[in-house]
Amino acid sequence: MNRQFLSSATKLTRIFSLLSRAHSLVSPKLASLPSPSRFPSTSRLCNASNLVGTRIARCYCNGSDGSKEWTEEIEYLDESGGVIFKGKGVRSVEPGVDDHVMVGEVKKPFVNAMAVAKIVEVVKRWKWGPELETQLDKLQFVPNMTHVGQALKIIGDIDACLSLFRWAKRQAWYAPSDECYVMLFDGLNQKRDFEGIQSLFDEMVGDSNDGVSLFAAYNRVIRHLAKAEKLEVSFCCFKKILDAGCKVDTETYNSLITLFLNKGLPYKAFEMYESMEKAGCSLDGSTYELMIPNLAKSGRLDAAFKLFQEMKVRGFRPGLNIFASLVDTMGKAGRLESAMKVYMEMRGYGYKPSPTIYVSLIESYVKSGKLESALRLWDEMRMAGFRPNFGLYTLIIESHAKSGKLDIAMSMFLDMEKAGFLPTPSTYACLLEMHAASGQIDPAMKLYNSMTNAGLRPGLSTYTVLLTLLANKKLVDVAAKILLEMKAMGYSVDVTASDVLMVYIKEGSVDLALRWLRFMGSSGIRTNNFIIRQLFESSMKSGLYESAKPLLETYVNSAAKVDLILYTSILAHLVRCQEEKNERHLMSILSATKHKAHSFMCGLFTGAEHRGQPVLSFVREFFQGIDYELEEGAAKYFVNVLLNYLVLMGQINRARCVWKVAYENKLFPKAIVFDQHIAWSLDVRNLSVGAALIAVVHTLHRFRKRMLYYGIVPRRIKLVTGATLKIVIAQMLSSVESPFEVSKVVLRASGDSVMEWFKKPIVQQFLLNEIPSRSDILMHKLNILFPSSAPEVRSLAPPKPLIAGRAL
Repeated sequence: MNRQFLSSATKLTRIFSLLSRAHSLVSPKLASLPSPSRFPSTSRLCNASNLVGTRIARCYCNGSDGSKEWTEEIEYLDESGGVIFKGKGVRSVEPGVDDHVMVGEVKKPFVNAMAVAKIVEVVKRWKWGPELETQLDKLQFVPNMTHVGQALKIIGDIDACLSLFRWAKRQAWYAPSDECYVMLFDGLNQKRDFEGIQSLFDEMVGDSNDGVSLFAAYNRVIRHLAKAEKLEVSFCCFKKILDAGCKVDTETYNSLITLFLNKGLPYKAFEMYESMEKAGCSLDGSTYELMIPNLAKSGRLDAAFKLFQEMKVRGFRPGLNIFASLVDTMGKAGRLESAMKVYMEMRGYGYKPSPTIYVSLIESYVKSGKLESALRLWDEMRMAGFRPNFGLYTLIIESHAKSGKLDIAMSMFLDMEKAGFLPTPSTYACLLEMHAASGQIDPAMKLYNSMTNAGLRPGLSTYTVLLTLLANKKLVDVAAKILLEMKAMGYSVDVTASDVLMVYIKEGSVDLALRWLRFMGSSGIRTNNFIIRQLFESSMKSGLYESAKPLLETYVNSAAKVDLILYTSILAHLVRCQEEKNERHLMSILSATKHKAHSFMCGLFTGAEHRGQPVLSFVREFFQGIDYELEEGAAKYFVNVLLNYLVLMGQINRARCVWKVAYENKLFPKAIVFDQHIAWSLDVRNLSVGAALIAVVHTLHRFRKRMLYYGIVPRRIKLVTGATLKIVIAQMLSSVESPFEVSKVVLRASGDSVMEWFKKPIVQQFLLNEIPSRSDILMHKLNILFPSSAPEVRSLAPPKPLIAGRAL
């Protein structure tokens, strides 16, 4: 239609050019014609459809009275001057009075094509402004919205179109046109004039208030704004459309959903989808393609799967993107059966799985621990011609390694290298660490050498695991080499070296531990005092006293404090010592502790003239300096070991003083119980052998004083010894004919029988002076209490003093 209008206008223009050229060819009669103002205007000739195709027109009219009628005929000539046609002329009528033209004496309707052509001509000539409006007002016909709409299609220039449209809006015959608005919005969109779109949209909203439906224009403007990613403007226009009661179509909803998704606002896209459902707008294939993957990715798997089923019921064919998203999200959510069903359904639709789908499924099966299924998909992927990528190789290798399937992991590792992929440090580390954890030293070392040869830097955890393995395998030299390489890599090796040292200590390999410590010292690697103390105690247990003393000196010189427990443990070794040479080493170690308990021990074995005070006062002074809130347990341990030593050394009076002061300081508050006249008891189950013997003698002496001096006699007296101490205490008491009867864990006697026993002179001497010399019995019980002691019976020779050369 547009081409026809253009052809007509072109022909008419050509006619008038030929008329001017033929002016000199016409007969002299033409000179008597009226002035040009009496001829029909161009617009009138354009209204005569039968003028199209003519070359020259020669007119005859009287026109002398100003009449508007043509009285003479018009001859239509060709270029040579020949007459083509003659007939009555065409005259115009007043615009607005009659929408027709006179062809001779016949009225013919005004043709739309001619009206549109004239409007196009005027608009293209004047473009915009008052001149354009003046020319449009002078049109000799009354346009309508059909003319305007067709003219808008031809003009093309959006500014000129807007000028024509706004002129039309001011005319009485204007009526809102959906088609006009659509063309204007399209033109503004091509120009990327979104402010103009918004302004025109506001005008359109005003037009729609008159009850006119502008459905297509409303939806078109939202689509343009959404595709241009004008989020706020498009959503605002959407709200205005809903408020105006206009229906939104599916394509518009899709454009808004796409916009929200592209802007990273999936929740708003879901809200738009919900409003779409509430409005009863039907979903098309594009909506399903948008919503299903995004619902799945947001974790709304049930909603996504429901839409997926609905899509198939409505006859839409799901795209590969939908299948891929469902398989991926269901696999990651652990719904492996559902993911595999969707995968098989995808194959049923004839889709070829993409590498992404294979990778997603394999990862899901690997992370759920189903490695066999993952390997089947792996093989299927290889058969389909896809090459596993770097990440998939790494995942398969590390998962099999961590599950203990080292053979498969190593096979995949070799395939990865053949495929041209350089394994990452994490892959090497995983394989190396798992081989190390399983104790496979050779593969672990091969992996380490391969890793370093590839120029990769092993991680701290890799070095730690490898060195631990080497330590467990007792490969000290290899471990030292690896540690030095680790140090050369820039790592801090103090902690790692100390960990290796602790491995040797815990395994009881004291020789290797001392060797490793010497290596650390020669390499400038330091360890902490805790490990030094652990190694010292291990050396003491192994009887390596010569090696133990330098460790203790290092411990003391590093400002570490030797506590009462450590000193007591050394004293316990002295108690169990069987050789004089080792006793000298132990005495030297005790002196190296520089603990105040050692000064107390030395003072305890000197005479009163050297101490300057009695033994009891001296002992009380030492125990007053102990912080019982912090060292109560250590003090109990010290008393038990000290009493063992004093008994073995024959220092019974000194031992009784230590027990008396310990009881006064409530170290053993529940040992002695006076239950009025019913029962008196002594509980020695938690004491050492020496402490138990001293406690029995001292407590029986207290019972004797209480019974003889105060006349109080209980019904019975009990000595609660337990199974360990029962025999040695019973043998000691049987030597003085005691009335105590031996049961499973208790020695008991009636109060009257004990009263009579206390009156015997031998008992008085026994309780006041010395315990009978029964060293063999004491050592027998010591070896029971301390299983690490030698089984040989200690020599019955007189005990040696703690400090040689001093009188006791």
